[in-house]
Amino acid sequence: MATPHPVPIEALIQALKSLPGVGTRTAQRFAYHLLQHDRDAAADLAISLSQALQRIQHCSRCNTLTEQAVCETCASPRRNARQLCIVESPADQQMMEQTLAYQGFYYVLMGRLSPLDGVGPGDLQFERAIARASEPGVDEVILATNFNPEGEATAHYLGEALRARGIRVTRLARGVPVGSELEYVDPSTIAQALRDRVSL
Repeated sequence: MATPHPVPIEALIQALKSLPGVGTRTAQRFAYHLLQHDRDAAADLAISLSQALQRIQHCSRCNTLTEQAVCETCASPRRNARQLCIVESPADQQMMEQTLAYQGFYYVLMGRLSPLDGVGPGDLQFERAIARASEPGVDEVILATNFNPEGEATAHYLGEALRARGIRVTRLARGVPVGSELEYVDPSTIAQALRDRVSL
């Protein structure tokens, strides 16, 4: 019969399991590594996470994560206000920025439609994204969701809603591999897909 973990270790394992791609065995390995071999790193991790939770908030304009009420990108007068790129996550936004091919503004959904997981338009506050895209001066909305079933469903839903309001909508071209996540695609591929985007 397996010996139960002490309550604090079990709590740590359960917390680590909440990370994407981390199962019970991996979480257990992480927990014991931090406690056995790298307690300083564990303390740094705890402090950094606590500080991030206290200091990081959502940008009131684009919904990304930032220390200020309005993020640096949204506050920049040098961005192209005629374009709005909608992405799933701050990591996707960073990848778009690394291409150096896009100079417009962003809206970050903080997720994607996933009916199997119970994530619908209300959970992602699509009305905020649509309201931002409907602001005067926005000529084009670029849907840069991932090319997997959830990302495609998200792009379709938003595309339909935006076109119904007379907004020009484009989608990243298929230079980005199907089934891939923008966070893991190289910047040159994203740049090419951005240049070759097509109308929906």
